[in-house]
Amino acid sequence: MIDDKHEIKVGISSCLLGNEVRYDGGHKSNDYIRQTLSQYFEFKPFCPELESGMSVPRPPIQLRHTEQGIRCVVVKDHERDVTEQLQSCNQKQDHWLGDLCGYILKNGSPSCGMERVKVYRNEHPDRSGTGIFAQYLKDHYPLLPIEEEGRLGDAKLRENFIQRVYVYHRWKQFSQEIITPSRLQTFHSQHKLIAMSHEQNMARSLSQQVANATKKISRK
Repeated sequence: MIDDKHEIKVGISSCLLGNEVRYDGGHKSNDYIRQTLSQYFEFKPFCPELESGMSVPRPPIQLRHTEQGIRCVVVKDHERDVTEQLQSCNQKQDHWLGDLCGYILKNGSPSCGMERVKVYRNEHPDRSGTGIFAQYLKDHYPLLPIEEEGRLGDAKLRENFIQRVYVYHRWKQFSQEIITPSRLQTFHSQHKLIAMSHEQNMARSLSQQVANATKKISRK
């Protein structure tokens, strides 16, 4: 079966599609995403800041080290903590997040940044943070392929992400039907070379797990 674009749903930070949802009323339109990847994926745009009730434009926010841990606050008024506001919004998105086969995030964002987001201690930032929404994705959807738009400029990282999206899509399709030993073995054989190309020891371990799982299924 050939994968159909409209079956492969990928979440994306709304500003990357040219939607004017950023704190300054602007966007971060990405031509590669809009003109190329859109031919293969059905994008589901989402801006956690906007959807949590913040306005456009709005005061910018940042991550900060506090006595309560890392919190998300307004840049010019650190007493305005929006962490719980964002987290509450995140928890209301599960009805569509579960349908996704991947997610593309806006790098550096205190809500969407996947990694190396600035976290301020006094006025000195370190790049140790993860955006509030991005962390929610990692915690609640650990198998979901996630990437930042800036890293898609690297050919190897881009190929890796697209490959993971397609494999995850096939796995979700596969899991919709009863898993039999023969079906599991067939699925594994179709993808084992991909696994080997990434990490040979883990791929061998996976092959052993598949073999053990098919034995258990056969006994039932």
